[in-house]
Amino acid sequence: MSTRIHVAANLNPQASAAGIMEMPMVEIDHVSLWYGEKQALKDISMSVPKHRVTAYIGPSGCGKTTLLRCLNRMNDLVDGVRMSGQIRIGGVDIHDPTLDVTELRKRVGMVFQKSNPFPKSIFENVAYGPRILGVGGRNDLEAVVERSLRGAALWDEVDDRLNESALGLSGGQQQRLCIARAIAVEPDVLLMDEPCSALDPIATAKVEELMLELKNSYTIVIVTHNMQQAARVSDYTGFMLLGELVEVGVTRGLFTNPHDKRTEDYITGRFG
Repeated sequence: MSTRIHVAANLNPQASAAGIMEMPMVEIDHVSLWYGEKQALKDISMSVPKHRVTAYIGPSGCGKTTLLRCLNRMNDLVDGVRMSGQIRIGGVDIHDPTLDVTELRKRVGMVFQKSNPFPKSIFENVAYGPRILGVGGRNDLEAVVERSLRGAALWDEVDDRLNESALGLSGGQQQRLCIARAIAVEPDVLLMDEPCSALDPIATAKVEELMLELKNSYTIVIVTHNMQQAARVSDYTGFMLLGELVEVGVTRGLFTNPHDKRTEDYITGRFG
């Protein structure tokens, strides 16, 4: 059964009621990708609805991070990569030769597995992107920094030490600072690659709570190895295996009534 049939099979009235039939923010159309001779993604088609959290789950090496990195063309930075198919964000083909990749990455922010604050002050970490985009006045930058830190649920913890080094923050605070930095340029889509894998349970809970808040303003796509996390925060979940998108649908339905035996075997712990 093809990926597209699996997708259709799981988009039942429950999915329609949840809004997946709305205008999608991201459309992935028959995407395949190779690293040299090795095929990492195999004919993937799906859509990601606006202002929802969509999670990709699957065993290590299944292609979920590669697919995530396709959405802001991060794979362009890897030698020997070639891709077929089309990805549209907000209806725009992200591989259109006239598209500025820098503009794309402004629209599609990314938070990585390991928090990576710049060795600068907390203020300068958040102000970095807006400043590059031409926000110059101190008052304007202060407003952006406060808005972004509030959006990342960090303002109340750092408002009295904005000029201190970001490297002095705890791991969980650093990850929320990276989220603040990503949303400071007001992207349409926020990509999160295993954002909690290096965090303790308390910090993880804060980031998960933040995701549920942020989806009111952004479309979020998350890669996670933690199925419980996918169940807690995502509206839709896609299961990937060996470069194939096996099944995607409403999270609750995919976990309780998967349509493909491979999905069932993975979520019940038979492999992976």
